[in-house]
Amino acid sequence: MTKKALLVIDLQKDYFPGGKWTLDGIDAATSNAVRLVAAERDAGNLVVHVRHEFPTSDAPFFTPGSEGAEIHKDVQPISGETVILKNQVNSFRDTNLKDILDRNGIEEVVICGAMSHMCVDAATRAANDFGYRCTVIHDACASRDLEFNGVRVPAQQAHAAYMASLGFAYANTISTDEYLNGAS
Repeated sequence: MTKKALLVIDLQKDYFPGGKWTLDGIDAATSNAVRLVAAERDAGNLVVHVRHEFPTSDAPFFTPGSEGAEIHKDVQPISGETVILKNQVNSFRDTNLKDILDRNGIEEVVICGAMSHMCVDAATRAANDFGYRCTVIHDACASRDLEFNGVRVPAQQAHAAYMASLGFAYANTISTDEYLNGAS
């Protein structure tokens, strides 16, 4: 059986209503992440929480030591679960994430969290490049409206574009229900 780990990326308070950088669909994504965390804990799989803090206090969100940088209450780590603190978009960059996965014999990573178009994308591509089999749970990820060169991209379209891209060459992209029902 393939050894797997669930990566719960950046489900932190600043992304929720009342936070500094609210994401579209964050509540639904977190509800699905809660189900994933429970299932992986029950299966005895490794659960790794990734928490982002920008390195300086003038950051737009996730400022060091702030309440907004704390992991949301619904997906709090339990005793013995790993928490990775990162200062970069990519969860592997300048962290010991790869060492932890390798030390635990992990072959597959299941990824959920935020933001679809940034940290989820970066972690998935890096994990694939490192040789891990990747599954992204698309309805347990959230994004926000983007803008490029005067063109507004609604969050739902940004999320769909990134999931389509990841699903093309980097990961299996499936729903929470599909994953929990044995698809991967």
